[in-house]
Amino acid sequence: MNIVKSKEIHLISRPDGEPTNENFLVEEIEINQVTENEVLVKNLWMSVDPYMRGRMIDRKSYVPPFELGKTLEGGAIGVVVESKCPDFKEGDFVNSNFGWREYFTSKGKYLKKINPDIGPLQAYLGTLGMPGMTAYVGLLRIGELKEGDKVMISAAAGAVGTVASQIAVAKGCDVYGTAGSDEKCAFLEQDLGITKAINYKTCGHLIKSFHNACPDGVDVYFENVGGSHLEAALSIMRPNGRIALCGMIEQYNDTSPRPGPNNLMAAIAKSLKIEGFIVSNHSDLSEKFLSDMKAWIESGKMQWKETIDEGIESAPGAFIKLFKGQNFGKMLVKISD
Repeated sequence: MNIVKSKEIHLISRPDGEPTNENFLVEEIEINQVTENEVLVKNLWMSVDPYMRGRMIDRKSYVPPFELGKTLEGGAIGVVVESKCPDFKEGDFVNSNFGWREYFTSKGKYLKKINPDIGPLQAYLGTLGMPGMTAYVGLLRIGELKEGDKVMISAAAGAVGTVASQIAVAKGCDVYGTAGSDEKCAFLEQDLGITKAINYKTCGHLIKSFHNACPDGVDVYFENVGGSHLEAALSIMRPNGRIALCGMIEQYNDTSPRPGPNNLMAAIAKSLKIEGFIVSNHSDLSEKFLSDMKAWIESGKMQWKETIDEGIESAPGAFIKLFKGQNFGKMLVKISD
């Protein structure tokens, strides 16, 4: 094999509050030669996701923190360019957790072959990947979604929110959501078919806006934002409602603890179920998820939006956009053709 050089992104300092470009460094390295049972992969697409912010903090969590001076990790779609592994051949498309770099070598056991016939390659980082699976698990298993439920989804125009919105619509539910611009709200209502979208940046009083949109309350709340959104949601939950805690992006960059919802006692009075979840703990649903998604895509019940930045050097900026609300749908970095 000829010497392959790869640009990659290192974390060189831990963010204090919102991440900045100064927390990252682009390095160029030589890739190791492929050995037995290994493959060389050229990354085509990589994902940036809000959960990565938590891994930039040096604390114990469900996944280890990123190490300073080391290459970051995250979802990526690549193509095999050399293989000494019997399970993969040149030209195979693979899903891995080796994002934030142009090339890498890996044992075959750390890669998953994907089928490009179900959807575009990059969709396996969004609608057909971890964000889509997160929406599926959160609504159907954690939220115990039933046909005819009334559903509220925060950050409904994001990577997880758009899938959650469409699953709920496909299940015959009345769906309400929040988003950060009139354009996103129009997309949710006109393209995805939800009942009402609320622009949380311009609506004024969020609790009043929730009650005006959903005067009869909701059965299921899918939480992506936290903070004031959770407080507003607690106020409109119906008795025996279910809240799936997926993420709280509003609070990820906090440098000190903020007060909790002042109406948490509603969970007792209304007999609410509130459950947080990590999608990797529900891998038993993977095959059912892809089967259902394939059917929804083929029937026109599932579509997606993407925000794409190009080049590995753009990855830190793409990540930072997540916390400014500058992504519409799934935030992706296109590394190569």
